[in-house]
Amino acid sequence: MRLIMADDSALFREGLVGLLERRGHEVVAQATTATELLDVARAVEADLVVTDVRMPPGMSDDGLRAAVTLRREFPGLGIMVLSQYVAPAYARELFYPTEAPQSASSDVEDEARGGLGYLLKDRVGRVADFVRSLEIVGVGGVVIDPEVAAELLRAQPSRLADLTERELEILELMAKGYSNVQLSETLFLSSATVSKHVANIFLKLGLQPGEENRRVRAVLAYLTATQQRR
Repeated sequence: MRLIMADDSALFREGLVGLLERRGHEVVAQATTATELLDVARAVEADLVVTDVRMPPGMSDDGLRAAVTLRREFPGLGIMVLSQYVAPAYARELFYPTEAPQSASSDVEDEARGGLGYLLKDRVGRVADFVRSLEIVGVGGVVIDPEVAAELLRAQPSRLADLTERELEILELMAKGYSNVQLSETLFLSSATVSKHVANIFLKLGLQPGEENRRVRAVLAYLTATQQRR
């Protein structure tokens, strides 16, 4: 993958760069402020942005806001946000943006959007799991830290009990970044059958036609519920 790394801590940032390059990934740009992150992301081609939440110039949620802006401008760009603290409000802002990506208008386009991830920085120490999380986001999947998922679940009761075993299987694969075409090939189902299952998942989870980011929201509902049970 081609990555952009954004963090104001040189030690932490360079550590991640070295880690990922040893794993065969390419860090094409680095940024120390949210403003720099926006500039470099608009100037270079990348598959994934990894950014801290708190960054200069404001040292509040500047990195997160930059990520949300990039998500809106470049829907196909994967976004992994790292946070020092459990902050479900930040996760909601990433996964439930008030403004939709500019090209969002259909489920087909929704499939083509980049993945999303939100992890606590402590998870970086679990190198294999962290790299795997980045790779999931890089192929369009969704990753959320279990502690953050638990907080989100308290405010949003799960509706997963309404899904059939097949629908749960499909939703699990969607969380890994599988498109409808990949679902069809993996499960040996026709494209029409997969589309019907996906539509049923959206319906049962209360995600209405025309609602933005339905695929991401369905996956987030799955992850918040299943990670809470682990």
